[in-house]
Amino acid sequence: MRLGLRLIFGVILGVALPASGHAQDGAPFFKGKQIRILLSAGVAGGYAEYGRLLTQHMGNHVAGKPDFIVQSMPGAGGLLAANYLYSQAPQDGTTIGLIHSSLPLAPLLGSRGARFDPLKFNWVGSLDRSDGPCTAWHTSPVKTWADMLEKQFIVGSSGVGSQMDIYPAMLNKLFGTKIKVVGGYRDGASIFLAMERGEIDGRCGPQITAIRSLRPQWFTERKVVLPIMISERRAEEFPGTPSIMEFAKDERTRQLLRLLIVTQDLDRPLLLPPGVPPERVRELREAFNATVADPAFQADARRMHLHLDPVAGADMAKALAAAYASPTEIVEIAKETMGDK
Repeated sequence: MRLGLRLIFGVILGVALPASGHAQDGAPFFKGKQIRILLSAGVAGGYAEYGRLLTQHMGNHVAGKPDFIVQSMPGAGGLLAANYLYSQAPQDGTTIGLIHSSLPLAPLLGSRGARFDPLKFNWVGSLDRSDGPCTAWHTSPVKTWADMLEKQFIVGSSGVGSQMDIYPAMLNKLFGTKIKVVGGYRDGASIFLAMERGEIDGRCGPQITAIRSLRPQWFTERKVVLPIMISERRAEEFPGTPSIMEFAKDERTRQLLRLLIVTQDLDRPLLLPPGVPPERVRELREAFNATVADPAFQADARRMHLHLDPVAGADMAKALAAAYASPTEIVEIAKETMGDK
């Protein structure tokens, strides 16, 4: 699904945009402080790669040039970190969450354990958009969509709040696939290792960027195949992989799928807890915008094989508000489809 949320950046002259946050004595609020980027995933996966990239550049675009660090709080498919960010994290701008892209819809879909209101978070921006394929290891008996309808497909997941758990449930309920989810993996990198070891057949959910960063040889050496793309249409890069929309038999199913995949256009999302002063939210949003437009940041992203397709924080908030305003019938069907997650 293309939401038209692309962030359009103008030409930026100089190294940094002016920032607005200052302490009462005139010194920048963040001067001498440390900002942590809190991951809802482990330290060995794609989220950590993006987090580390931000720590190297974002401080250059915040007045006072604070230090940035990455910390990890994995658990329950990201819900542990999201709940912490909502109710316990400092509300002064010194903690930024980088969370699973599925989490903003967790309360709407009735996910058990989601104790936060996504519409009260302060969305800073997202780093990318990502289609969500099911990826099968080359030795797996599953190679095609038809195989997924006939054969058991064992995939890994980091927990019920993640797309790695949500997408299989959706495919099983709506299309009758035979996906079995093995949970408990710490992060995406652990799942990739399990695929290499033959412990599982594959993984479902956004992961192409992570593969390019952590296992770039997989595509060139044909170590994996993509039986299905969970997206509005086929990806230009994988024209032989069908889109799930090709198999939706009615408009209600298409509406349901669009709701469930809306956060693919908000991939690698960053947020601030509720209660952060508006001027500080504005300052960090401006710093994010300047960072993703910085040629040095973009060059390092290319070197790390990290894809960038950023979305502004204000546009993220609008997209999520629209999702939460979805027709009640569609939301209820989505909840039924996901089951008791």
